[in-house]
Parts: sequence; structure tokens; C-alpha cells
Amino acid sequence: MKLIPAIDLLDGRCVRLLHGDFGQVTHYPALPEDIARSYAQAGAEWLHVVDLAASRDGADADTSALFKLLGNAPQSVQTGGGVRNSNDITQRLDAGAARVVMGSLCVTDSAGFVGWLKQFGAQKLVAALDVLIDDAGVPWPRIHGWTSRGERNLWQLLDELSAGGLVHLLCTDISRDGALNGPNLELYGEITRRYPRLQLQASGGVSSLDDLERLKPTGASGVITGKALLDKRFTVAEALDTLR
Repeated sequence: MKLIPAIDLLDGRCVRLLHGDFGQVTHYPALPEDIARSYAQAGAEWLHVVDLAASRDGADADTSALFKLLGNAPQSVQTGGGVRNSNDITQRLDAGAARVVMGSLCVTDSAGFVGWLKQFGAQKLVAALDVLIDDAGVPWPRIHGWTSRGERNLWQLLDELSAGGLVHLLCTDISRDGALNGPNLELYGEITRRYPRLQLQASGGVSSLDDLERLKPTGASGVITGKALLDKRFTVAEALDTLR
């Protein structure tokens, strides 16, 4: 299982949001480029970067911090936030991104996303699906900053995307995101059981090395962790040792 440290960018700074709420922002003093470099020096081969300004402000967003990071990060970077069309994908790939992460459009325009898988190659795109579990235990993707629910549940959507060639899936249980209360092991185990060919990145809730240890039997190929590393609950080196 690969460790994928995460950085969220907002107005040129590294931040974390609680449950995606822009009103609950934690700012970190270190520069994004310095954080990326330190993670790479510790052995992390990948970095996950979300441009929150692009998500919030759309075409008017100042994305200079993202493109500066893409040009300077020593490791492979996958990046999302505000990716709305093929031009956005092209710009990020041309700037140095190894993979581009797409969220709401995978839900609202799944056919278009499948087309981009064919256009850019399945290794270049990641479907990022943020879900909430209903009272019946069914995961439902949330869209537009988690403000509304998709028309199909996670399994119905993944049936289409996996048939269309999807390789990389990033799945976040919204209730665990930024809360440091443990990952949803049942959800990730069910995804890999149903779709064994997908490369699943588990996201949300990792707070300890024990959480990483418990994730390994789920079959996830990668784990994204942001706040736990930034809050120094464990180091990149310690996480890599655990995942080995």
C-alpha cells in the first residue's frame, strides 16, 4: 500500500478544512513547497494536492500556488480541485502533474469522464468520490462541495466507471474527513471486493499508525493522509515502515 501525503492549498497557504467547511480552516505555517520537499526526502513517492481556491472560485481562482508547486515538487503529484473540462486537465498535466483528480463531474457527467479516460489515458485520471452512508448502509456520492447528492449510489456509479476503463479511484467517507476518528474499513473492503481491478486510494479519518495497519487488509492500494502528518501524529518515515 502506497502512502500518499496530502496538501490542501488555499490562497497560497497549506490548510485543512473540517468536513470540507471553509468556515472551519486550520492554517499551517510551513510553505507548501517545503512540506512537499520534506515528504519526498522522507521517502514518499507521491503527493496529493487539492486546490481549494479553484474549487471555491472556479474560473476566477488564483491557481498560481498550485502551478508553482507542480513545477517544484520532487515527487509525483496528483492534483484536483476545480477541474471542470479537458483544458483544465491538459493544463495540469502540462504543468507537471502525474495524475489529475476529478470529483463532481464523475457523478454529474459520468459519460464525459469515461470519454476523458479514453482521451488522456486511464493512468492519468483519478475519480474522487466523496460519499455519505445512508441509514440503510448505502454510500451515496455527494457533489458541489458536498451540498447535494448524486442521482445514483456509489455501486451504480462505479459499475459504469469501471466498465468505462477507470483504474484509479479515490474514495472519501465525508463523515471521517479531517476528523481523525479512523477510516471506514468496511467501505474500503467492500469496494475492493466488488471491484478488484480498481486501484483504490483510501481517504479520510487516518489518525494513527494503527489506522494504517488496519487498512492493509482492506485491499486498498494507497492511503491518503493529510492532517495526521501535518499535526505530527506520525511521520512519513514511520508511516512507510508500517505500510511495508
